[in-house]
Amino acid sequence: MNAKTMTVAGIMSGTSADGIDVALVKIAPGKSRPSLTLLAHEGFKFPAALRRAVLAAMNAASTSTAELARLNWRLGLAYAEAVEATLKRHPVKLDLIGCHGQTLFHQPRAASYKGRSFACTWQTGEAQVIAAALGIPVVSNFRPADMLAGGQGAPLVPLLDYVLFAHPKRGRVLQNIGGIANLTAIPAAATPEAVIAFDTGPGNMVVDALAQKLFAKPFDRNGALAAEGRVLAPVLKAALRNPYFQLKPPRTAGREQFGREYAAKFLLACQRHSNKPEDALATATALTAETIAQSYNRFVFPKMKSAVDYIVSGGGARNHTLMAMLAQRLAPLGCELAASEQFGLPVEAKEAAAFALLAWQTWHHLPGNVPAATGATRALILGQLTYA
Repeated sequence: MNAKTMTVAGIMSGTSADGIDVALVKIAPGKSRPSLTLLAHEGFKFPAALRRAVLAAMNAASTSTAELARLNWRLGLAYAEAVEATLKRHPVKLDLIGCHGQTLFHQPRAASYKGRSFACTWQTGEAQVIAAALGIPVVSNFRPADMLAGGQGAPLVPLLDYVLFAHPKRGRVLQNIGGIANLTAIPAAATPEAVIAFDTGPGNMVVDALAQKLFAKPFDRNGALAAEGRVLAPVLKAALRNPYFQLKPPRTAGREQFGREYAAKFLLACQRHSNKPEDALATATALTAETIAQSYNRFVFPKMKSAVDYIVSGGGARNHTLMAMLAQRLAPLGCELAASEQFGLPVEAKEAAAFALLAWQTWHHLPGNVPAATGATRALILGQLTYA
């Protein structure tokens, strides 16, 4: 199929479950890789009741089929409404939609179930609801194809990272800090096969959980609460012994590893050392910074042969305390820390733009995964196409 220029809406709602990001992206074919122009970006908070339903369903020990069916359709309506609102503010002729969906469960490694062993994942949000509401085809369910080829179904953002940020002379690390933190490392003049990408561990997930529990706030705005606390070194040291942090890439993480159960245990550990709630937030923030820095030092630093731009996106880039901790830990490794906005991409827009690009790839029968990042045996066309 001859590739053509299209305007695509990318929809993303991440593991923080705080809302929906929509990016409108013009994508044109190029000689070696497509070119992207971000036309607009908007963010929308989930209604409180919907967010509670999403959080309750994530990695839930028990729920009902009726609840899951209704949540699937309700999320489809929410995604459609978010795109409609974005188009009202930024009128364009939209050709295609790429929707990541809301991850409720992600098991990247095979486990036994009812007599068979397999990996599995589930991103919910009914694509047909979106397509019918907007009259535009939708690409969704991007992760299974990669997993069935031996990959972990994540991370899928590295294709966008490579297309936008690969540089002939400078190494680039793209660090996204959403609920989970993940990085893409692109050595100078690298081919896609040389890209390194994996989840480093918790991003905002534990910090957000503690902000909600201790301060009745959805998150620690600008890291102001953590800035008033001190890092509890014994708690941090014990947390860093978690087996996840010893895994070699490719690796992925989610609420299964660092969700509400983990946050509750982490908080109890903090309270054994301090009654000051700000100390718990400072320690959770330090856990994110330390696991990012250790991941870079252990798995990436030896392969970067030049000066490195360490480019941060996601909600964590707004956390000044976290960014200061990161800068302190990464500077000795030769990294220059920057937010993605300094490179022309708003920190909240990157993942939504990534799924716009992945949808464009799927529409043109082009692969969307980077096997070096996911561990898949080959590059594959990702996702399922739903017509309006």
